[in-house]
Amino acid sequence: MESQEKLTPMKHGGQNLCFGCGMDNADGLRLQFHLKEDQSVVCFVEVVARFEGPPGYVHGGVIATLLDEAMSKSVRALGVPAMTRSMEVDYRRPVPVGEPLRIEGRLVESLDRSHRTEARILDRAGTVLASAKGIFAQVRASRLQRPRPEQQAAAE
Repeated sequence: MESQEKLTPMKHGGQNLCFGCGMDNADGLRLQFHLKEDQSVVCFVEVVARFEGPPGYVHGGVIATLLDEAMSKSVRALGVPAMTRSMEVDYRRPVPVGEPLRIEGRLVESLDRSHRTEARILDRAGTVLASAKGIFAQVRASRLQRPRPEQQAAAE
Protein backbone atom coordinates (compact mmCIF):
# COMPACT_ATOMS: atom_id res chain seq x y z
CA MET A 1 0.00 0.00 0.00
CA GLU A 2 2.91 2.35 0.57
CA SER A 3 3.59 4.48 -2.47
CA GLN A 4 6.71 5.93 -4.02
CA GLU A 5 6.08 9.37 -2.50
CA LYS A 6 8.88 10.98 -0.48
CA LEU A 7 8.12 10.47 3.21
CA THR A 8 10.10 11.54 6.27
CA PRO A 9 9.44 9.65 9.52
CA MET A 10 8.07 11.91 12.26
CA LYS A 11 9.82 11.70 15.60
CA HIS A 12 7.66 11.13 18.64
CA GLY A 13 8.24 13.21 21.73
CA GLY A 14 8.24 12.09 25.32
CA GLN A 15 4.60 10.95 25.09
CA ASN A 16 5.66 7.31 24.95
CA LEU A 17 2.45 5.98 26.55
CA CYS A 18 0.08 7.72 24.15
CA PHE A 19 -2.68 5.28 23.13
CA GLY A 20 -2.38 6.31 19.49
CA CYS A 21 1.33 6.76 18.84
CA GLY A 22 3.14 5.65 22.00
CA MET A 23 5.69 2.98 21.26
CA ASP A 24 5.89 2.12 24.98
CA ASN A 25 2.14 1.42 25.20
CA ALA A 26 1.76 -2.32 24.62
CA ASP A 27 -2.03 -1.92 24.58
CA GLY A 28 -2.06 0.99 22.12
CA LEU A 29 -2.15 1.38 18.36
CA ARG A 30 1.57 2.31 18.02
CA LEU A 31 0.95 4.45 14.94
CA GLN A 32 3.98 5.73 13.06
CA PHE A 33 3.42 8.86 11.00
CA HIS A 34 5.43 10.26 8.12
CA LEU A 35 5.65 13.81 6.84
CA LYS A 36 5.01 14.36 3.14
CA GLU A 37 6.69 17.07 1.07
CA ASP A 38 3.48 19.16 1.16
CA GLN A 39 3.64 19.06 5.02
CA SER A 40 0.63 16.75 5.33
CA VAL A 41 1.05 13.48 7.23
CA VAL A 42 0.45 9.84 6.40
CA CYS A 43 0.40 6.58 8.35
CA PHE A 44 0.19 3.02 7.05
CA VAL A 45 -1.42 0.54 9.43
CA GLU A 46 -3.35 -2.71 9.74
CA VAL A 47 -5.60 -2.49 12.78
CA VAL A 48 -5.54 -5.74 14.74
CA ALA A 49 -8.65 -7.67 15.84
CA ARG A 50 -8.43 -6.61 19.50
CA PHE A 51 -9.69 -3.19 18.32
CA GLU A 52 -12.74 -4.73 16.69
CA GLY A 53 -16.29 -3.44 17.16
CA PRO A 54 -18.69 -5.26 14.84
CA PRO A 55 -17.24 -8.63 13.77
CA GLY A 56 -14.42 -8.01 11.29
CA TYR A 57 -14.53 -4.21 11.55
CA VAL A 58 -12.73 -1.56 13.58
CA HIS A 59 -14.58 -0.09 16.59
CA GLY A 60 -15.97 3.40 15.94
CA GLY A 61 -14.02 4.90 18.85
CA VAL A 62 -10.78 3.53 17.43
CA ILE A 63 -11.65 4.98 14.00
CA ALA A 64 -12.10 8.37 15.70
CA THR A 65 -8.73 7.89 17.41
CA LEU A 66 -6.99 7.15 14.09
CA LEU A 67 -8.42 10.33 12.58
CA ASP A 68 -7.64 12.40 15.69
CA GLU A 69 -4.02 11.21 15.64
CA ALA A 70 -3.62 12.18 11.98
CA MET A 71 -5.03 15.65 12.58
CA SER A 72 -2.87 16.08 15.68
CA LYS A 73 0.27 15.14 13.78
CA SER A 74 -0.58 17.63 11.01
CA VAL A 75 -0.40 20.38 13.64
CA ARG A 76 2.68 18.88 15.28
CA ALA A 77 4.42 19.13 11.88
CA LEU A 78 4.42 22.91 12.48
CA GLY A 79 6.25 22.40 15.76
CA VAL A 80 3.16 23.67 17.60
CA PRO A 81 1.92 21.98 20.80
CA ALA A 82 -1.86 21.64 20.48
CA MET A 83 -4.74 19.57 21.78
CA THR A 84 -8.04 18.55 20.22
CA ARG A 85 -10.73 21.12 20.87
CA SER A 86 -13.42 19.59 18.69
CA MET A 87 -13.82 17.07 15.92
CA GLU A 88 -16.53 15.77 13.66
CA VAL A 89 -16.32 12.25 12.21
CA ASP A 90 -18.04 10.97 9.08
CA TYR A 91 -18.20 7.16 9.18
CA ARG A 92 -18.70 6.48 5.47
CA ARG A 93 -18.05 2.72 5.26
CA PRO A 94 -17.01 0.03 7.73
CA VAL A 95 -13.25 -0.05 8.32
CA PRO A 96 -11.95 -3.65 8.17
CA VAL A 97 -9.53 -5.08 10.73
CA GLY A 98 -6.38 -6.80 9.49
CA GLU A 99 -6.25 -5.04 6.11
CA PRO A 100 -3.84 -2.33 4.93
CA LEU A 101 -5.09 1.18 5.60
CA ARG A 102 -3.73 4.62 4.78
CA ILE A 103 -4.45 7.44 7.21
CA GLU A 104 -3.90 10.99 5.97
CA GLY A 105 -4.02 14.26 7.88
CA ARG A 106 -3.52 17.85 6.84
CA LEU A 107 -3.61 21.32 8.28
CA VAL A 108 -6.22 23.42 6.50
CA GLU A 109 -5.83 26.78 8.23
CA SER A 110 -4.16 28.40 11.23
CA LEU A 111 -5.64 31.47 12.91
CA ASP A 112 -3.77 32.66 15.98
CA ARG A 113 -3.83 29.68 18.36
CA SER A 114 -6.55 27.74 16.53
CA HIS A 115 -5.73 25.19 13.83
CA ARG A 116 -8.33 23.70 11.47
CA THR A 117 -7.49 20.20 10.26
CA GLU A 118 -8.83 17.31 8.17
CA ALA A 119 -8.09 13.59 8.07
CA ARG A 120 -9.28 10.49 6.28
CA ILE A 121 -8.85 6.73 6.28
CA LEU A 122 -8.50 4.96 2.94
CA ASP A 123 -8.50 1.29 2.01
CA ARG A 124 -6.06 -0.41 -0.39
CA ALA A 125 -8.13 0.72 -3.42
CA GLY A 126 -8.10 4.35 -2.27
CA THR A 127 -11.74 4.39 -1.16
CA VAL A 128 -12.38 6.83 1.69
CA LEU A 129 -13.81 4.82 4.60
CA ALA A 130 -13.98 7.59 7.19
CA SER A 131 -13.07 11.26 7.41
CA ALA A 132 -12.95 13.99 10.01
CA LYS A 133 -12.62 17.70 10.50
CA GLY A 134 -11.16 19.11 13.66
CA ILE A 135 -10.09 22.20 15.54
CA PHE A 136 -6.87 22.03 17.56
CA ALA A 137 -6.07 24.63 20.20
CA GLN A 138 -2.47 25.65 20.71
CA VAL A 139 -1.32 25.16 24.31
CA ARG A 140 1.81 25.93 26.28
CA ALA A 141 4.23 23.01 26.07
CA SER A 142 4.25 22.86 29.86
CA ARG A 143 0.53 21.94 29.80
CA LEU A 144 1.49 18.70 28.02
CA GLN A 145 3.91 17.66 30.77
CA ARG A 146 1.53 16.69 33.58
CA PRO A 147 2.98 14.13 36.00
CA ARG A 148 1.41 10.69 35.94
CA PRO A 149 -0.48 9.64 39.13
CA GLU A 150 2.28 7.19 40.15
CA GLN A 151 4.89 9.97 39.79
CA GLN A 152 2.82 12.34 41.91
CA ALA A 153 2.36 9.71 44.64
CA ALA A 154 6.10 9.00 44.74
CA ALA A 155 6.86 12.73 45.10
CA GLU A 156 4.53 13.12 48.12
